[in-house]
Amino acid sequence: MQHLPLLITFTNTAAIAFVVLSLLAFAFVLYKYGRFYIKSLASDIHVSFLQMIGMTLRGIDINTIVECRVMARKSGIDIASSSLESHCLVGGNIKNVVRALVAASHAKIELDFERACTIDLSGRDVFDAVRTSINPMVIDFPDTTKGCSALCAVTQDGIQLRVKIRITLRTKIERLIGGASEETVIGRVSEAIIATIDSAENYKKVLENPDAISRTVMEKKLDADTAFQVLSVNIVDMEIGDNIGSKLQAGQAETDKRLAQTEAEKRQGMADARLQEMKAVAEENRAKILAADVEVSKAIAQAFREGNLGIMDYYHFKNLQADTEMRISSSKTGIPPQAIK
Repeated sequence: MQHLPLLITFTNTAAIAFVVLSLLAFAFVLYKYGRFYIKSLASDIHVSFLQMIGMTLRGIDINTIVECRVMARKSGIDIASSSLESHCLVGGNIKNVVRALVAASHAKIELDFERACTIDLSGRDVFDAVRTSINPMVIDFPDTTKGCSALCAVTQDGIQLRVKIRITLRTKIERLIGGASEETVIGRVSEAIIATIDSAENYKKVLENPDAISRTVMEKKLDADTAFQVLSVNIVDMEIGDNIGSKLQAGQAETDKRLAQTEAEKRQGMADARLQEMKAVAEENRAKILAADVEVSKAIAQAFREGNLGIMDYYHFKNLQADTEMRISSSKTGIPPQAIK
């Protein structure tokens, strides 16, 4: 019985400590989460203290969740806190998703929360997609900041045309998942414009009817399987560039000239070599003739010694030889032998 007062005193102290700690914990919770709770109640959404404590433990920004729910609620959209938390935990941008849903709701565009989250997680800016669906974006191509001043094409008569285009695109929300990006649309439009200009007979027809290019491009339905709808393709500027045909012809003529010069030099070299060969053959034949003359002189001397050749025969032979040389000389100069006589 003597320990009873001590036990009562300990119990009273523990109760007081528990009450004090409870009050401190309540004050801390009220201080940390009270403004968010009041804000949620004022906006007709319910976010309990336990939910907010759980968000803190999971590392989620409570203010962002409450603001997004309030934003959605004011636009007549009810999104559960758990859905926002799930999207936030997987790395999504919940502010962007909610802004996109609000904008789509005001513009009467069909877009639910799940699709918006999927678009956001795919890496696309879902709010920008909704905005461009409401207010189509205008793209000037080529982009001069990237070092390209114009889109170049060549007509069939060899004249280069430098074109600047303006493309108006509207986002198709239902095709954002799996649809090609705006780079694909721009590439297709550029290819179609180049093909249209290349097929033109001459540059004058293109300059006279630039709208024909736009109509041709629009008829090809280049926005198929993309996330955008091509509203218009306009030729902003068109100017005449270089005469590619004449440059190609001049280059071909220069190439042909060089080939002809090379072939002529080759033939000239072969002719010079043949000339030198013929000169060598002529010198060889001349040497043979001299050798033959020596042999003839020896034969004549031998005939004189043996008495087989008389002096009159020798003179007759020399006359024949002189007459032959005269005829050869006259044939080279073109003077008839009678004139020489």
